[in-house]
Amino acid sequence: MQNFEGRVAVVTGGASGIGLGMCRAFATRGMKLVIADLDPEALDRAIKELGSAGVDVVGKSCDVSKLEEIEALAELTLSSYGTVNIMCNNAGVGIPTSARNMKLADWKWIIDVDLWGPIYGTKVFLPLIEASGEGHINSTSSMAGLISSQMMGAYNVAKHGVVALMAATERELRAKKSPITASVLCPGPVNTSISRHSVEFRPGKAKPKADGDRAGKMASNIQASLEQGMDPDEVGELVATAISDNKFWILTHPRWAKAAQKQLDALNEDQTLTRA
Repeated sequence: MQNFEGRVAVVTGGASGIGLGMCRAFATRGMKLVIADLDPEALDRAIKELGSAGVDVVGKSCDVSKLEEIEALAELTLSSYGTVNIMCNNAGVGIPTSARNMKLADWKWIIDVDLWGPIYGTKVFLPLIEASGEGHINSTSSMAGLISSQMMGAYNVAKHGVVALMAATERELRAKKSPITASVLCPGPVNTSISRHSVEFRPGKAKPKADGDRAGKMASNIQASLEQGMDPDEVGELVATAISDNKFWILTHPRWAKAAQKQLDALNEDQTLTRA
């Protein structure tokens, strides 16, 4: 999609972090915006910021893990602008916990948000984008969607699923020679509050006893890494540029792809998980 001017973009998790970075990048290119987020204060701030800059923007509280809320988001988009051209399934959560000790409730919550959210977003919005005749659908995965680290079991599973979802979607679009394109964002460390927000919105706060100290230390390390990470506005620009250039893979830290290559090398050479 080369022309952004006057087109309509929907961004979930769009009131802060990477999502807000995307909104700002789309706004500078003349797009109309629909921002979805669970944080009402952040949503209000984002709408005021963009609106005061002359952007045509509306917002809606939306829990992406619920199909009916994604459908309501689509209804708002069509009632406000009559069409949609870009959908960014960006909302996400993550809690450091081992795969074997994680509570089933946390498995369900993380997968509902991080994987079912993009599934619902694609299911509901892709036909609308196709009806518009031009556009793009993007979902936010992670480098965790390419390499599974320890102590992030459910997050890894969900983010791998997002990569598979978008790869399948893009291949199907190309097979039918559709003008619509797709991409997946796999960020490394980005200076966002995803860790804090995940704690705030997590259903049932208690951690599994066996993971308490270890998970807490990992959460602190992750937050410290994020705070030293890329500015979300830079990520937004990367996404907008990748859409314009019709790129499928969007990597904030391309050098990290070497870790995925090492895993493939191990698969080919001796079938271990990762070569020493």
